[in-house]
Amino acid sequence: MNSLQICARAILPIFLITAAGYAAKRAGLIREDEVSRFNALAFKVFLPVMCFYNVYTSELSSALRPGLMLFTALAILGVYALSFLYAHLFVKERSRRGVVIQGLYRSNYVILGLPLAAGLTQDGDIGVAAVMGAIVVPIFNVLAVITLEVYNGTRPDWRKLLKNIATNGLIIGNVLGILVLLLKLKLPSPVEAALRDMARVASPLMLFLLGAFFRFRGLLSHWKDLIAVCLGRLVLIPALVLSIAVALGFRGVEFITLLAVFASSTAVSSFTMAQQLGGDAPLAGDIVVATSALASFSLFGWSFLFKMLNFF
Repeated sequence: MNSLQICARAILPIFLITAAGYAAKRAGLIREDEVSRFNALAFKVFLPVMCFYNVYTSELSSALRPGLMLFTALAILGVYALSFLYAHLFVKERSRRGVVIQGLYRSNYVILGLPLAAGLTQDGDIGVAAVMGAIVVPIFNVLAVITLEVYNGTRPDWRKLLKNIATNGLIIGNVLGILVLLLKLKLPSPVEAALRDMARVASPLMLFLLGAFFRFRGLLSHWKDLIAVCLGRLVLIPALVLSIAVALGFRGVEFITLLAVFASSTAVSSFTMAQQLGGDAPLAGDIVVATSALASFSLFGWSFLFKMLNFF
């Protein structure tokens, strides 16, 4: 019963805030065209501040886990390779292949994973999960750009890719947080308070916008790809990676971090990137909607299972 309560406290707020966003859109309080504008604001302002603040307030000596970081990076590359193989074997349309690959390997770590980690960590210290963003976000972005540009028939523009990485707010926030910790800088109290309050806004705002992003009208036209991606993203990939993690001895906050990285739904930004780089944008949007709608149930199931097995 204690395990059930811990998992419910971690998952229910995520579900309820997302549901509130969907209800607000249905009630006409926020229009569909406004969601993209607010998403851009959140990605460029609030999420980078949250990434910075989470790292800044962590204990670097305990948050930096080289073994965990290496395993996460290799696991992402392994999942990407399997996703690439699946798309080539079973997805016929070229424009859909890159979108399916992205839907499978790229999780919604920052928006869903970090709140999950915070909910499951008993002392609320998500330093390990926060620092992990400095590894996960760049890998996700680099692989997404390369994949989508290859499948839209153009050669990847490496200068543009490097520029996108260097100007990515989430990456900048994580890197600045690590630099401030390494230099042992202490920000003035008013600045800390402002950053803290802005960081607190980020997750609820993004979850609310995720719910407002939901649109179910096109799901039936992509049902085969959606079933495959949902099964892979929410069930098969977590089962594979987390089983390996268990065998390698990852436990506690490290295991929670891996759960957050590999069991979350497909990243919302995958839809925007598919639009920008010539992928099948409607399919990308439907993948985000379908995996996000099911993620509350799958995350609860995985969290409850591993909590019962005392892995964290």
